[in-house]
Amino acid sequence: MSSQQRPVEHARTGVLEHLGFILSSALVLLVLFSLLRLGLLVYNHELIGNTPVTSFAEAFFNGLRFDLRVAVFACIPLVLSLLSKRAMAARRYQRYWLSLIASLAIFLGLIELNFYQEFHQRLNSLVFQYFQEDPATVLSMLWHGFPVVRLLLVLAVLSWVMIKLFTKLDYLTQTPMAKQSGNSSFSAPWPARYLALLFCIIVSVVAARGTLRQGPPLRWGDAFTTESMFANQLGLNGILTLYSAGKNSLSDERDNIWKPASPTDHATAITRELLLTKNDHLIDADTTAVRRDYTAPTATRLPIRNVVVILMESFAGHFVGALGSKAEITPNFDHLAREGLLFQRMFSNGTHTHQGMFATMACFPNLPGFEYLMQMPEGGHQFSGLPQLLSSRGYDDLYVYNGDFAWDNQQGFFSNQGMSHFIGRNDYSNPVVSDPTWGVSDQDMFDRAAEELAKRDGSKPFYALLQTLSNHTPYAIPEALPVEPVSGHGSLDQHLTAMRYSDWALGRFFEKAKKAPYFKDTLFVIVGDHGFGAEEQLTEMDLYRFYVPMLLIAPGIQETFGATRDVVATQVDIVPTIMGRLGDNVRHQCWGRDLLSLEPTDPGFGVIKPSGGDQTVAIVSGDRIVVQPKGFDAQVYRYRLGEQSQSTREEISAADRALHEKLQDYIQSATGSLIENASGVESPGM
Repeated sequence: MSSQQRPVEHARTGVLEHLGFILSSALVLLVLFSLLRLGLLVYNHELIGNTPVTSFAEAFFNGLRFDLRVAVFACIPLVLSLLSKRAMAARRYQRYWLSLIASLAIFLGLIELNFYQEFHQRLNSLVFQYFQEDPATVLSMLWHGFPVVRLLLVLAVLSWVMIKLFTKLDYLTQTPMAKQSGNSSFSAPWPARYLALLFCIIVSVVAARGTLRQGPPLRWGDAFTTESMFANQLGLNGILTLYSAGKNSLSDERDNIWKPASPTDHATAITRELLLTKNDHLIDADTTAVRRDYTAPTATRLPIRNVVVILMESFAGHFVGALGSKAEITPNFDHLAREGLLFQRMFSNGTHTHQGMFATMACFPNLPGFEYLMQMPEGGHQFSGLPQLLSSRGYDDLYVYNGDFAWDNQQGFFSNQGMSHFIGRNDYSNPVVSDPTWGVSDQDMFDRAAEELAKRDGSKPFYALLQTLSNHTPYAIPEALPVEPVSGHGSLDQHLTAMRYSDWALGRFFEKAKKAPYFKDTLFVIVGDHGFGAEEQLTEMDLYRFYVPMLLIAPGIQETFGATRDVVATQVDIVPTIMGRLGDNVRHQCWGRDLLSLEPTDPGFGVIKPSGGDQTVAIVSGDRIVVQPKGFDAQVYRYRLGEQSQSTREEISAADRALHEKLQDYIQSATGSLIENASGVESPGM
């Protein structure tokens, strides 16, 4: 062939052949997505439980609809190439693009294996949140906590396979003449190309909608068609959930903030009905939602002057012996429970330590759009939490932590709230464990806390926050463990071993604390910051990730209140409960209540929300939970906790509808209060 005959293009195909390349490429991507879904199922097979095969078949069918949407977007460059002969002929670049998409899908699929195991959610805004933190800490956590090298090798091999596969598809969908010469021009006429383009656009629009129904296109809630939460989550596509989370996380419009559903006055009135008791006196009713003066009944006060809050990392109630577990993970906590008051229906407000911190200490709930409140401008507002209420009474303060206070902006947030004495990872000498990611071990933290608290001479009352960290991957525990490693729980063995170690360190701390003079004057509050998933998922909201123990230890507490309470509670109830035991009148605007001054018939309530960009919220009251996914009907479950935990889906009743209205109005009022900077003890500027 002469130089004049050599074409600029290096591949010749007809329109039908090019359509074949588009279709076969889309099919390859769909198969890849299904294989990744299968890998997620196999890797997390412990969550299958008694779920029937038909539920997973339904999940894979639902997943195919979501996958089809991704495949359509991935093939857009191939479809648009029909506009130009030159673009159609540029098959090499189209292969590069498809290989890149496939590699990205494989990369995210490999990440999801452990992500889902930890959070029981598909990829979401937690991915972005972690990388907004200290990158060195995040990379260290990944390197030391996960098989990074092995996963990268798998990624490389599978990506190479996809490159070869798309190259083969390119060859198979060329015209016979192109296969022979390997170097011929393309000459398809424009009417045929444009007709093919119109056909592809129509097919793509229908496929991208994911449904033939009128109204909105396929939404994430369309995957929730079975009774198995694991199967429903499998029906989603991680690329789409991550994209949606990224759009919400990076949007200036904050689309995930709760939108008002009721007139403000109505929402405020319902919220006040939820929170105010006969011992509350509402003030500033025209400018604030629930600011009130509170005086606990005299009979419910305790002879205490100090407060120590112990926030236990990932201390899941499902594995606590005092709450019914037979796994023998928490013998020290179980022993302490016999000395104090144990709450049997305690839930965290969120599923991230960040939310546990501000809910417990600032008594403000975890809200859609404000899951990472301590790092947001609104986190600079004043809340009526423990630091404000006790610092104003002349209390000394102490915050002891294993790690770096820069993480989650802990020091910035709590300094602004009134705390001043911080002991973090750089303040320990010769620790037993110095983890390269998080810091020192729980043993080191509790030893230092016991030492610091023992220095108190009694001249001033104090409050302290002690926060553990060893029970977070990668687990900061000594090589020579002081406890027996846990076995028999599959992928949870390492997690439960770290939990057992944290429990041991807690028991060791109390052995020392009981010998100190301050012990007889102190209220100890031991509570989990959040739980973690078990072998099965309890309700659509997965209550195992919220279910935590709360134990109060103080002089005379069992004599006054008994050994257990079954009232539903969350972390925002902790500050009002503490203040009620100290006595005297207190002005606050907590979004919880004093749990020990409620009427005997009050079942309690708690508003909970998972971390990440998931806008699903729920309210728990008694043995029922009403779950509200965004844009879908509320779901109602009856649940049971303890050794024989279970949940059953039920039809929504009139009482459930009333509870659902309270959920919406509570979140609306709290969101408005936060945005308007009207959530503190006093109005700004006073």
